[in-house]
Amino acid sequence: MSSKDIHPINDRLLVRTDKESMLSQKARVYWLCGLSGSGKSTLAIQLEKDLHNSGIFSVVLDGDNLRNGLNEDLGFSDADRMENIRRVSEVVKTLLSNGLVVIVSLISPKENFRVSAKKIIGVESFREIYVEADFETCRKRDVKGLYAKAEKNEIEDFTGTTSSFEVPREPWVTLNTENESAIQSSQVLFNHIIKDVQI
Repeated sequence: MSSKDIHPINDRLLVRTDKESMLSQKARVYWLCGLSGSGKSTLAIQLEKDLHNSGIFSVVLDGDNLRNGLNEDLGFSDADRMENIRRVSEVVKTLLSNGLVVIVSLISPKENFRVSAKKIIGVESFREIYVEADFETCRKRDVKGLYAKAEKNEIEDFTGTTSSFEVPREPWVTLNTENESAIQSSQVLFNHIIKDVQI
């Protein structure tokens, strides 16, 4: 079978604005990036609850969850990370077309990874959020024990050690979780987002 034998039905489905009107919300993706241990998952979990309590329907796509299912066949080389981003972006694109607010929590270490995601998803719907905490802060937290393993060379291509993290150039929001509590960062994030998704 070739690409000529594939016939998408997108043009016959209800459009995004139909779903947004029904849900009384604007479809958006909030892409949280940052080092492991910076607080991305914590913020995503709280944001989902806060939006739910405000009548906004959202979906969380967390890196560890995805690598336990959809992307379990991928490693952590740059090529595999790019494929990870591509797959997640295509899922996000489908969810957005159905009027949903999508919260993505992925390290997304390279600028070109994030640019690729933005191109697939659409610039107008993409909100890049930098969860800022330096390597030493995250290493001390080491909530998953990954930094300890990386120091013992038990993890290859670990971001911040053998693999670099490129700080976003112009994020929509920056949350400094080194100097703010999880509650403070969550409130800042929610205050930005609730105005962005309400119709």
